[in-house]
Parts: sequence; C-alpha cells; structure tokens
Amino acid sequence: MVKAVLLFIVGLLLLIKGGDWFVDGATGIARKFHVPNILIGATVVAIGTTLPEVMVSATSAVQGFGDMAYGNAIGSIICNTALVAALTVAIKPSGVPRDSLIKPVVFFFVAAIIYTGIAFAMGNFTRFTGIMLLVIFVVYMVVLILQAKKEMKAAKEEEDDTNKQEEKPLWYDILFLVIGAALITVGANLLVDNGTFIATALGVPQTVIALTFVALGTSLPELVTAITSLAKGQGDLSLGNVIGANLFNLVLVSGVSISLAPFKIPSEKIAPFSVFGTNNAALVIDVPVMLTVMILLTIPTLIVGKLRRWQGIVLLCIYAGYCVFQFV
Repeated sequence: MVKAVLLFIVGLLLLIKGGDWFVDGATGIARKFHVPNILIGATVVAIGTTLPEVMVSATSAVQGFGDMAYGNAIGSIICNTALVAALTVAIKPSGVPRDSLIKPVVFFFVAAIIYTGIAFAMGNFTRFTGIMLLVIFVVYMVVLILQAKKEMKAAKEEEDDTNKQEEKPLWYDILFLVIGAALITVGANLLVDNGTFIATALGVPQTVIALTFVALGTSLPELVTAITSLAKGQGDLSLGNVIGANLFNLVLVSGVSISLAPFKIPSEKIAPFSVFGTNNAALVIDVPVMLTVMILLTIPTLIVGKLRRWQGIVLLCIYAGYCVFQFV
C-alpha cells in the first residue's frame, strides 16, 4: 500500500509538470499559425489529454472489463464538465468565441444522441457501433482542420511581422507539446493504476471505481491543463480542451474500445427509479447526468457568448451529488 501511495504522488507530480509544458507548447503553436486557442484546445490539446482514457478503456475492453471501459468514458465526460470546467468557470468566468465553439458542441450532441439511443434500444454496443463512432471522429477532425486552415489564411493576411524575431522556433513548441503529453500520460497511468489498487483494497465495486476513481484519474490531464491555462490567462484553451475531450471520450475512446471488444451496458448498480422500463443506473443516472452537465455548460454559453459563475457552482453541486450516489 505504501508503494502504491508513493507512485500515486509521483504520477501527480508528472501530471503537473506535463500540463505546464503541454499548455506552453499548444499556445505557442496557436500563436504561430494564428489559430484561436479554443480551436487548439478542442483538437491538439484534447487529443493529448484524452490519451489516458483511450489506453485505459481500450485495455479494459480487450481484457474483458467492459464495465471499466464504459464507466471510464462516461465518468470522464461528467468529471471533465462538472469538475474540471466547473472549477474553471466558478473561479474565473470569461468570454467565449461562439463561432469556434459551435462545431465541437454540435458534434458532441449528435454523437451523444446516437450513443444514448443505441444504449437504451440494444443494451449493448456492437462492433458496428464502434466503427460508426470512429467515423464521426474522423469527420470532426476533417471539419476542424478545414476551419483551422481558413482561419489561418484570414489571419495571415493581417499578419504583423514586428514580433517574429522574438518568437521561439516551431520545433521548440512541438517538443514541449510532445514531452508534456508524454508526462501527462505516464502520470495519469501511475495515478489510475495505483488509485485503482488502493480503491480495490478498500472494497469499492468495479463500476464505481471506473465512474469515479478511474474517471477522475484519467481526467486529471484535463484538470491540470485547465488550472494551468487559467493561471496563464488562457481560459478559452481550457474550455476548448474540455469540450473536445468530452467528444473524444464518446467517439474516440468509446469507438476504439467497442471496435476492439464489443460489450454490454453495465447493470450491477440499480437506480431508485426506472425510465423506459429499466432501472439500470448506467442508463437512467449516468447517461442523463452526462447530457445534463454538458447542456448546462454549453447552451447558456452559446446563447450569451460568455461563461457565468453560476454555471460552475451548479455543475460542482451536481458532481458532488453524483459522487455521493455512486457510494450509497
């Protein structure tokens, strides 16, 4: 147990330093190519911080632990939104460029509707479902790359060359981005593996571990990135990272896991009420909470063009209640 605690702490330290370098590299690249921070956050940074979820969920699915793969993806979305983004919004609300936010939000809810519909209708995910989710991921990346090229071209026409000599070379920012992502990944794995070991030793069920401990562990890169971005005055990078990471949890993390090893919806935890004839907590609690927190984060923001402190406070209250339910 002592070894697990020490490795847990090492993982945390690696995450903190990795997050610092990762944000520096990402914002440096964004400045050089004149790409909005929120777009960089929804693509490059989101992919980097979602790597732990991809590895944990894919490994779990292949080893026959579908509960862990499912819980990690859904739990990470809830944690990213109602804890990571909520903390950022509650501490320092900011304006948001709506044009850059619309596409990630639309893609997320389209994927979420498909995911939820299949879960309720079939009670399991087939390999075709996984492939369909991966296709959505590819289409999303193509759309955002085209958008980035368009914005880069528009910005280049207005480019001012006076600051160019002060900028660090591109390879420097890319190196920081890669090293930061590597440290985040290693740190997250240490936290997840040892955190899960500690939780299991305390007798916590696998589904609860996946939805809370593992989800929180694999969301720590997003949390570290959010806090670091906030400290560096890059709040829009943090929001883009959270929304992009949530979409990737649905279409990339779940897509890869399901394609490798299709699995059934976990059914070991029962809700105190039923919806559409089922009281499976995975369907009537986890999925609705996932959709609710994303609606609270994104829809008001798209309407008024800014984040409000009340959103962060409400989301944090929902997350606290959700965690309490998991352990009841």
